Amino acid sequence: MSGTSNGATDGAAEAVSDAASGASPERNGESRLTVLLAMGANLGVALAKLAAGLFTGSSALLSEAAHSFGDTSTEVLLLTALSKSKRRADRVHPFGYGKARYFWSLFAAIGIFASGAAFSIYEGVHTMLGHYERASESLWINYPVLLIAAVLEGFSLRQGVRQARGTARRHGRSLIGYLHDPDDPTVKSVVLEDSTALIGLAIAGAGVALHQLTGSAYWDGAASLLIGLLLVVVAFLLARTCEVLLIGQQADAGLIRAIDQRLTEQPEIDSVIDVLTMMVGTDQVLLCVRADFVNTFTAGDLEEACVRIDHMLREEFSELDEIFIQPTAPSDATVKARVVARYGRSLADERDSGDTP
Repeated sequence: MSGTSNGATDGAAEAVSDAASGASPERNGESRLTVLLAMGANLGVALAKLAAGLFTGSSALLSEAAHSFGDTSTEVLLLTALSKSKRRADRVHPFGYGKARYFWSLFAAIGIFASGAAFSIYEGVHTMLGHYERASESLWINYPVLLIAAVLEGFSLRQGVRQARGTARRHGRSLIGYLHDPDDPTVKSVVLEDSTALIGLAIAGAGVALHQLTGSAYWDGAASLLIGLLLVVVAFLLARTCEVLLIGQQADAGLIRAIDQRLTEQPEIDSVIDVLTMMVGTDQVLLCVRADFVNTFTAGDLEEACVRIDHMLREEFSELDEIFIQPTAPSDATVKARVVARYGRSLADERDSGDTP
C-alpha cells in the first residue's frame, strides 16, 4: 500500500499544478535577465574583437572573437533551455519539462567546444607554425578593444555572480559550493563563460604585448592556443554538470537532512527507512519516502497520515514537486538490502553518524 498526494484538497492540487510548470517565476525571470545581459555583452564584444582581429591579423583577437560569438550562440541555447523548461507537466511528461533546461545547457557546452575551442586551437597552431603575414605596428588597436571587452564581460559576470550568490544563500550554501553542484546550469554557464572570457582577455592581451615587444607572432599564436585549451576545460565542466543532472542527481544534502528530520518528528511515523530524492528541474525535487508507521493504524488512518504529511512537507519545502510516501515494514529485507547497497549502511546508521545519503 502507498500513500501519495492524491488525497490533497483542491487548493493543494492547484499549488501542485503551479509548481509543475517549473522553477518559480521570479527565479526564471532572474535567470532570463542574466542570460540576456550576457548575450548582449558577448555580441558587442564579438563584433569589436572581430573588427580588431581582422584589421591587425592578431590570432589571439580572432580566437577571442570566435570565443565571444560562441558564447553568444550559447546564450541563445540557454534561452531555449529556460523557455522549454517552463512547460507544465502533461500526460506524456508527468514530471514536467524541467530537465529540458539540463538538455539544452548540455548543447550549450558542446557549442562552446565546437565554435570557440576548436577554432582557437587551430588558429593558435596555424600562427605558431609561421603562417602569419601582418606586421606588428597596428597591434596597439587591440588594447582598447580588450579593455572595453573586459568592462562589458565584468558587468555581465557581476549579474551572474549576484544571482548565483542569492540562490546559494537561499539554499544555505556557499557560492563556490553552489557553482560546483548547481540545480540551474544556465547560471553556472554564464558565470563560467564570463570568468573564462576575462581570463581569455588577459591571455590575449599578454600575447599581443609579447608579439609587439618581440616582433614574433609566435606569442600571439601561443595565446590563442591557451584560450582554446581553456575553453575545452570549461566546456567539459559544464557538460559534466549537465550529465549529472540529466542522469538523476539527488537533491541538496541540506534539504534531505531537513526533510528526514521533519519526518522523524511526525507522531504517525515510528521510523524513516528510506528517503529518495531526484532533481527533475530547477527548484523541482521528486521525493519518495519509505517509512514504518504506527502499527495500530487502520487503512483510513494511514491514508489520512500520508495526506497530512504530504501537505506539511509541501508547505515547508517549496522545492518539492511530487511526493510519494510508501508505508514499509522495518523487517522488509529487500528494502533494507537496497538501502545498504545504495548508501553502504542503513539510513538509521547514516542519521546516527550525522551523515546524509
